[in-house]
Amino acid sequence: MSDEAIETFARELAAEVEEAIQSGDGSIYSEEEFTRIVLDRLGDEGAIENPTLLWQEGNFARTKYKITGYSIPDDEERLVLVTTIHTGELPPRALARDEILTALQQAMKFYECSCKGLHTKIEPSNTDASELARHIHEAREQISVLRIVLLSDGLTGLRSIDLKKAFDGTRIIVDLFGIERLQRILGQGLRRDDIVVDFSGDFGGPLPSLKASSGSADYDAYLASVPGALLADVYEKYGTRLLELNVRAFLGLRGRKSVNAGLRATIRDLPHRFLAYNNGIVATVDAMEVEDHGNGQFGIKSVRGLQIVNGGQTTASLHRAKRQDGANLDAISVPAKIICVGGAELDEMVAAVSKSANSQNTVQPADFSANDPFHVAVEKLANNTWLPDGKGRWFYERARGSYGAAELKASFAAAQKRRFAQETPKDRRFSKTDLAKCLNAWEGQAHQVSFGNQKNFQFFMQTLKDEHPDGFEPDTAWYKSFIAKAILFRTVQSIVKAKKFAAFQANIVAYTIACLSWVTGGRIDFDMVWTRQAISPELHKLLESWVGKIDKALRRTAGNRMVSEWAKKEECRDALRELSFELPEKLPAELAHQETAGGRGSSRSKARNDELRL
Repeated sequence: MSDEAIETFARELAAEVEEAIQSGDGSIYSEEEFTRIVLDRLGDEGAIENPTLLWQEGNFARTKYKITGYSIPDDEERLVLVTTIHTGELPPRALARDEILTALQQAMKFYECSCKGLHTKIEPSNTDASELARHIHEAREQISVLRIVLLSDGLTGLRSIDLKKAFDGTRIIVDLFGIERLQRILGQGLRRDDIVVDFSGDFGGPLPSLKASSGSADYDAYLASVPGALLADVYEKYGTRLLELNVRAFLGLRGRKSVNAGLRATIRDLPHRFLAYNNGIVATVDAMEVEDHGNGQFGIKSVRGLQIVNGGQTTASLHRAKRQDGANLDAISVPAKIICVGGAELDEMVAAVSKSANSQNTVQPADFSANDPFHVAVEKLANNTWLPDGKGRWFYERARGSYGAAELKASFAAAQKRRFAQETPKDRRFSKTDLAKCLNAWEGQAHQVSFGNQKNFQFFMQTLKDEHPDGFEPDTAWYKSFIAKAILFRTVQSIVKAKKFAAFQANIVAYTIACLSWVTGGRIDFDMVWTRQAISPELHKLLESWVGKIDKALRRTAGNRMVSEWAKKEECRDALRELSFELPEKLPAELAHQETAGGRGSSRSKARNDELRL
């Protein structure tokens, strides 16, 4: 990674922050806007699971605390708190050790104070922070891992710090996302880059292994026996991020005859036979450090970008047995095949390995979707469907980073660069997760959208497979209808952003779209939106009048629960579906036509017709 690349990325990010401030849509504070932009993008990349911006600082019993965001992963055994150091300096400078320590300590103090009852002292007007503090206080016995994420436009180094049992028995992991690391993840797309296991430094020495691949192979493969306690420890640190490339989720322990129930029984009753009974794990890594011990024996000193592509249930079961059952894992060894694949072949290799290696439960390859026929078809439609004026198109980023690659290719000739910018500007780019958000929200699945981009996309792909087991081939009419939904979704995003809601903007957007679909029975003239490439001023005004009501409804129905967590529940979806909305006597043009668009993603919602004035 060159200093020039980091500086270029830093300048582009700073310009994006300044543009957002000048537009008046975002915060007037550069540190807050920087945090919002970076959190959104880290959430899109899956580096942080469904992060929420939350600016809170103050004092509790003479203790100063400050956070700028948070995330509560689904397992609820871990918590992510975010803090920010924004220098505004170009070129980026190295942060002083004291700057970093102060920011980290203030975030840690928010957690400590929350455990001690901070929610009773926070002003009632700041309900978002008090809800988070209350959640921490009530869940303090369950939270086993606190991850503190420092965001900065300065240089912090690429390191992470693991402070085991630092406060009240909680394991604290510090992740420094300085500008150089942000450039690696957001600029280069190395989203697994920060998953590092140092066998030598953290676990007493290199992991003994045998090399299994030949010299002519385009990958390196090693066979090893991994201590069960080590595997459980790594899972405790990183959680389901280890399984991002896995085709299966952890299926739970229900049923005495289930695979996981069997794993649990072996762990508890016959730990010395675990190696014999268990198929083990298959893992991929982006890079590894290996030392040759001679006589065909090797030691794996460290790995970077670790992903468990087969054996996720084994890994999670070991952690659960240790955490919930108090099981002793010292006698357990897990057979492992570790494959190092570099470059563009990684996803393809992982998909092939997972599909062939997984045999314990049914495998649904929905997660490996860049080459799925549906997405290939959408990309083809995007390339060949021109806007009504014939001068531009939308760009579907089927493979992550493909827009940047196309932009770079066009930049070699001035005429091609201008043409690319005119035909496919960045504001007409959409990704697989964008597609899933727009369509699921319109289908009324706002609670699924509230889980964040990655989980919502998985839900979308599984639903698509369930509804169309033989495959779904989108056509031009479907594509134009989808783009209209995307325009509607992005318009609501801009409305919500301009309203400057303190928190939960993504939830408000998703539920606004869902409510519009419910109230109208999905009957909107999407052909009109496609033709105009915009919604009418009348519909814009109507949606402006709704978003505040939806924000209040989310908070009211949540009660004492956190809004961001409540929004993920089917009960929340059902509660907001019962809202009554006033429609004007003269309907917006898109609603007046009452035409139903077809295809996957066009709503079949059952709205109450008496709510729609005809």
